[in-house]
Amino acid sequence: MLDRVLLDELKINVLLNRLSCQLLEFHGDFTNTLLIGLQPRGIYLLDRIVELLKNEYGIKDVKVGKLDTTFYRDDFRRSKKIHFAKATELNFEVEGRKIVLIDDVLYTGRSIRAALTAIDYYGRPSIIELLVLIDRRFSRHLPIQPDYLGVQIDAIEGDKVRVEWRPEKRSDCVYIEKES
Repeated sequence: MLDRVLLDELKINVLLNRLSCQLLEFHGDFTNTLLIGLQPRGIYLLDRIVELLKNEYGIKDVKVGKLDTTFYRDDFRRSKKIHFAKATELNFEVEGRKIVLIDDVLYTGRSIRAALTAIDYYGRPSIIELLVLIDRRFSRHLPIQPDYLGVQIDAIEGDKVRVEWRPEKRSDCVYIEKES
C-alpha cells in the first residue's frame, strides 16, 4: 500500500472550525439539538467539534451521544467475522428534537442508513442531519448526502481513506491508501 496525505493538521483544523460555525449558524444555542457520533470513528470527530463549540464559541450546553449501528447494518450477517458492538450512549429524549449524526467518512451510505434505522428505536426526531469530514462521492450505494461537509474527495474502488485522530498530539491527518 502507498499512503498519500490528503489533509494535514492545519487543513483539518480549518475544516473543523468551518463545520462548527455552520452548526452554530443553523442550530444557535443547541437547546433542541443533539449531536450523535457514530461508533467507532465518528465519536472522535464529535469530540473535536464539541470541544470547539464549548471552548472557542462559548456553547456550554451541548447534548452529545454515541450510537453503535453494528446490529442495524444490512451486511452484519453476511460476514464470517464475529462482530463486537461498541457502547450506545443516548441519555436524552430523541422525540421532537433536532439530531445531527456525525461520522468521519461517508462512503457507501450503509452506516448512515443503519444509524437512521437505529434512531427510530429511540423516538421520532423533528429532523435528522448528517455531518461528515470526508465524502467519497463516487462510492455511494444509497441516496444519502451530507448536510455539513468538510471536503469531497475522489477515490477509486480499492482505495481506502484513513482518518487518524491523535488527540494527545493534535496532529490529526487524513490519508488515502492506494493499492500498489
